[in-house]
Amino acid sequence: MKIFYSLIVVFALISNLAFAGVSKKEKKALIGLYNSTNGKHWVKKWDLKTPVAEWHGVKVVDDKVVEINLFRNNLMGSLPRDIANLENLTVLNLAFNAITGVLPRELSELKNLRVLKLEMNRIKGEIPEEIGNLISLEELSVFNNFLSGSIPNSIGNIKNLKILNLSSNHLKGTIPNSLGALTKLETLGLFENTLEGAIPGEMGNLRNLKELVLANNQFNGEIPMELGQLASLEIFQIQNNQFNSFKNLEMLETREFLVFDYDKNDRKIEFKDINLEKTRMADTKFEDIDK
Repeated sequence: MKIFYSLIVVFALISNLAFAGVSKKEKKALIGLYNSTNGKHWVKKWDLKTPVAEWHGVKVVDDKVVEINLFRNNLMGSLPRDIANLENLTVLNLAFNAITGVLPRELSELKNLRVLKLEMNRIKGEIPEEIGNLISLEELSVFNNFLSGSIPNSIGNIKNLKILNLSSNHLKGTIPNSLGALTKLETLGLFENTLEGAIPGEMGNLRNLKELVLANNQFNGEIPMELGQLASLEIFQIQNNQFNSFKNLEMLETREFLVFDYDKNDRKIEFKDINLEKTRMADTKFEDIDK
């Protein structure tokens, strides 16, 4: 008899495991996202009666929601605050939609988030200072929105950041010196804002930087000599600003750029072994490309 009851208990446990799903808290947060972004009009809708693991763009591992990818899916409306309840999320890609409203401060509670892609939406307001709490973040891309205010100093706390793209917004103020602490950064895009002031010398600490796009702003002063330390740089664009000296461009390392563009035809500058005949001079444009 004891064996019989033991088998029943084991069978019950196995059954519970077999039919287990994501937590009620996570499911509620997903439904909140669905409702707040007009889910009934998405291109690929969720059938809320089916298991969460079957919902389009949702990846579930060990009954935990770890990824949401709703790229180009006609999301309209604002991001809900209870998105913070998706505490196991590592990837959130809501790019190329029509999301409005502001960035909820609660996003900063997603401590496991590695990728946050919100580009090509209609998000407005300031980047919350709490963004620096996303210490696991490796990619932050919010280009082509309507973000305003300044770049938070706290971004310098995101030490694992490799890609930072804030281009094509309405950001103002200066580049915070704290960005120089992002030593793993490979791509920095600040193109087409209303940023001003001098480029901080701390940018010379970004030894892994391959792409630096500062074009179409109101930067002034001279190019800091510290940029000559950026030996990995391949794409460098600073055109359409108000710099008064390009002399320190001579300090650039001896290599060929894939893209190089500055808006002063100063023949007195002697670049160190840079073959400008093979270097492609190009304007930065963000294309609507479905990856």
